[in-house]
This record gives sequence, structure tokens and C-alpha cells, in this order.
Amino acid sequence: MKKIEATERIVHNFRTAPYKRYIDADGREIPGQSYVQFDDTFPEGAGFTLYRMAPGSSSQPHEHTCHEQFFVIEGEITDNDGYVYKAGDFVLLKTGTQHFSTTEKGATLVVFVRELETNL
Repeated sequence: MKKIEATERIVHNFRTAPYKRYIDADGREIPGQSYVQFDDTFPEGAGFTLYRMAPGSSSQPHEHTCHEQFFVIEGEITDNDGYVYKAGDFVLLKTGTQHFSTTEKGATLVVFVRELETNL
């Protein structure tokens, strides 16, 4: 079996990863949000990412152009309809879903989307 070379493996710990400021699909920075991009074959902010929301922050209202899947690692977020996602929850929001999320105490998620959403 061939050895895995260092250039063929990316490993990040969600607590110490090099997070970048989150820029939305319209090119605006969303305060209090950051992410780590794993696979650069996807557009920036899409694919498999670590996503962090600082306490008191809110995501941009958007519509999904594909299914969004996420796993809440720590903290909790509340969707605009009042649904609360807590640490340990795995969520799939289907194509066409419109929402935004807020967090009082902060949250870290693992997110997968094939393409960027459309801002509302």
C-alpha cells in the first residue's frame, strides 16, 4: 500500500484551526462568523467546512440552492422559526429552504453544502 504523503492529508482540530472571517455570497463580511475551508475544489465557503458563530451573532438570511447538512459540535443555534439546534444534533435542510440562525452563547458546526446559497 502506498504511503499517504503530507500534501495529501489535511487535518484540523475545531478548537485550534486557522479560521477565516466569513464573507457571504455577496462579498460582505458577516460579523462574528468564521470558517475553515477543507477542500479548495469547492467555492470558498462551500464543501465541507468548520463554521463558528461568536456569541450574539446571526447568519445572513438565505435560501439553499442545494441541501445543507450540518452537525452542531458545541453550543446551540436558533433558527428564525424558533427551532433550537443543540450540540450533537445532525441536521439536513432541503433545497429551497429559507432561514437564518442566531446564537446567544456561540456555536461551532461542521457544515456541508455543494454550492453557495442565495442571500435574501
